[in-house]
Amino acid sequence: MRRTRCLLPALTALLLLSGCGSEGADGRGGGTDGVGGVGGSGPTPVTEVTRPAVDGVRITSVTVPAPSSTPSGTSGTSGGGLVRAESLPTGAPGDSGVSAAYEVTNSGTRSMTYTVRFDFTTGAGEVVDGRRVTVRSVDAGRTVRGTVRQGALVPGASRVTTVRVGEVTKVPAEEAPAEAGVCPTSGVRITADDGDAAMGLRVVGLVLENCGERDYTLDGYPQVSLLDEDREPVEGVRVLKGDGGIATVAGFDDPPRPVTLKPGQRASAGLMWRNTTGSGTAVDVPYVRVRARSGADPVMVTPHLDLGTTGKLGVGPWRAATR
Repeated sequence: MRRTRCLLPALTALLLLSGCGSEGADGRGGGTDGVGGVGGSGPTPVTEVTRPAVDGVRITSVTVPAPSSTPSGTSGTSGGGLVRAESLPTGAPGDSGVSAAYEVTNSGTRSMTYTVRFDFTTGAGEVVDGRRVTVRSVDAGRTVRGTVRQGALVPGASRVTTVRVGEVTKVPAEEAPAEAGVCPTSGVRITADDGDAAMGLRVVGLVLENCGERDYTLDGYPQVSLLDEDREPVEGVRVLKGDGGIATVAGFDDPPRPVTLKPGQRASAGLMWRNTTGSGTAVDVPYVRVRARSGADPVMVTPHLDLGTTGKLGVGPWRAATR
């Protein structure tokens, strides 16, 4: 059946600027001994957060230097038998000093890889900056702890006083796109770009890189399966080879031809749709399972296809990338 778009609620971790505390070795606020002092003006304000989690992701504390302070970085570390997320950059000149400690808890039954967008906002809710963090292979029943930093200040930007969880996506760990510099056992790495939009037309590119040691041959179209927020099949949408009458876009209706990629070479294909609405229920597709060719290992990407009520998705053929 069709699924309407399910927006994850934005969990706001409000910073009480009058509160001061310490940041322990686990990156969480607490205690009174005061660490991370800034410019001799006293401890960096750390506010412990007790709001509920958003899809397993919870901000546990927020650190914002006082306005008169010189920004200084803080960094969380793992503790209490918990595993740590991917490494984060340390403080640097111009760093705002704003950070949030978080936990990701997998209450499911299989290992998952999470991608979390943290929004750094003003007290009025204006988003000043955003950071995406990927937390890989969180086993069932386990918790990962980490710290996300705002990083360098943008000249003229409003002051950040609030950090919130903006969006959470999670895919089975074995289907997650490989991180940069890591080649999966399949020998190919598949990713999706941020897409392009014009006059209601949407196009998202799929990129396949041969990161293995042997030639890799494609012949035809990527095989795609559309999944809802529960990663279950979306019904009522036709997946069409070529443009499917959606629009005329260069390359989409080209006949498929064999493409042989040598190690280090890439190929690309596209997904195209219109997000116009009419009668019926609008359909949102947050997850797409992609197979490069028949029998290939699946990779789950998260392009968030807002298909409107058109009920059609066009898929272009694989073509050798120019770069």
